[in-house]
Amino acid sequence: MFQRLGGSAPGRWLFTRLVCLQAPYFGSIAPVVEELAPGRCVARIKDRRGVHNHIGTVHAIALCNLAELTAGLCTEVTIPASMRWIPKGMTVRYLKKASGIMTATCTVPAATKGVAQDLLAHVDVRDPAGEIVFDADVAMYVTLRKG
Repeated sequence: MFQRLGGSAPGRWLFTRLVCLQAPYFGSIAPVVEELAPGRCVARIKDRRGVHNHIGTVHAIALCNLAELTAGLCTEVTIPASMRWIPKGMTVRYLKKASGIMTATCTVPAATKGVAQDLLAHVDVRDPAGEIVFDADVAMYVTLRKG
């Protein structure tokens, strides 16, 4: 679906809204998926009051939510269609105050087809200056689809 819609800003917005209909909690950060291909996903969120903490910067949990979104989408398009995934855990590091548009880039290695395995999705979140303000490693458990 991203291949059909992702070529334009309105298409990327629509694709992201459809994802948020499937997983409504992601809508709380109002993300936009910018790139999606096997092994890579890029999404952004605006710095707005709805994602702020008490000191006026982007809340840590909003960054976790962005990391989980990009890790899930990236894993989905990277693994074979015969497989499914579920997050097992997430390790995060808050590296500096997060202000401005946050851009998350996730990378996921290829999966071995037909073998249950753990994949590590790595996410870097950068501020408008290009500095990493947050990073996460999301452990994804990948297995064969039932059926």
